[in-house]
Amino acid sequence: MHATAQVVHFDTTSLRSPHAWVAGTNHFLPPDIVVRWAGPVSTEFHARYSATAREYRYVILNQTVPPAQRYRQSTWIHYPLNERRMHDAAQLLVGTHDFSALRAAECQSKTPVRQLHSIDVSRHGDYILLQLRANAFLHHMVRNITGTLLPIGEGTRPVAWVSDVLASKDRRCAGITAPAHGLYLVGVDYPDAFGLPALPKGPAVFTPDI
Repeated sequence: MHATAQVVHFDTTSLRSPHAWVAGTNHFLPPDIVVRWAGPVSTEFHARYSATAREYRYVILNQTVPPAQRYRQSTWIHYPLNERRMHDAAQLLVGTHDFSALRAAECQSKTPVRQLHSIDVSRHGDYILLQLRANAFLHHMVRNITGTLLPIGEGTRPVAWVSDVLASKDRRCAGITAPAHGLYLVGVDYPDAFGLPALPKGPAVFTPDI
């Protein structure tokens, strides 16, 4: 997965300015990882459990020949996909549901219930983008949703099949787990009270020329 921005928290007794934390940490990081901001937060804050919403993007390159560039930044599907059918099917997943059929077998979440706020499937030239927003996601949930929408886009499954998959609560009834290439964490929302800067949702996230 390609993650554009992540939030972490830790406890420390060291006293340094926010600038020193950013500059000092970046000094020891590899060039493809950068700390953008640092600052003290309330002891009530938790990077994972304080989040109120998360947004992912999945990028599919839909053309007959494999990509020569950015080949690890999207998933290549050589057969034609109908993004309209995929979008219509995806709307059947919006809402609060038991997503047992669309989570990994090794998922450790205590509950399979999630609230999927929105999911949009759109085509931009040879690229198909899936944009998903939810209160939280299960292990491999985005990739399993994508893998379930692929046969619908291909035309080998009807649009309504998604409802059958969801109702089954059985991972074996769903589609494949789509490859990790092309999966991006676009953003994470936190309550304003914590005072965190907005995470970037722009050029740092791989976006086809649209």
